Amino acid sequence: QVQLVESGGGLVQPGGSLTLSCTASGSIFDINTMGWSRRAPGKSRELVATITRGGATNYADSVKGRFTISRDNAKKMAYLQMNSLKPEDTAVYFCNAEIVSTARSLVNYWGQGTQVTVSA
Repeated sequence: QVQLVESGGGLVQPGGSLTLSCTASGSIFDINTMGWSRRAPGKSRELVATITRGGATNYADSVKGRFTISRDNAKKMAYLQMNSLKPEDTAVYFCNAEIVSTARSLVNYWGQGTQVTVSA
């Protein structure tokens, strides 16, 4: 069994910063690409950022220059550092990871999400 758990969400004022964490646990052999997505109220899920096992990153245009994705392969964790937050960043943020299980199967797992609210 594999689990992804996000943490670090909350309420922050516009212009503020927040760091989200994602922890993978369970029968894991390896983790390929990890990513963060978000779903704002009334909108479809949007891919925010991805990071490969080797550290190559990709960002949505809406967050470039403000958000930074990183990971710690030894700890099986991914992070999303969010700076200069705007009200339009308000959303539920989800972590996902392409995980190779100990049985050598590759599955894309998702966390349950963490709420980020940007408001004065």
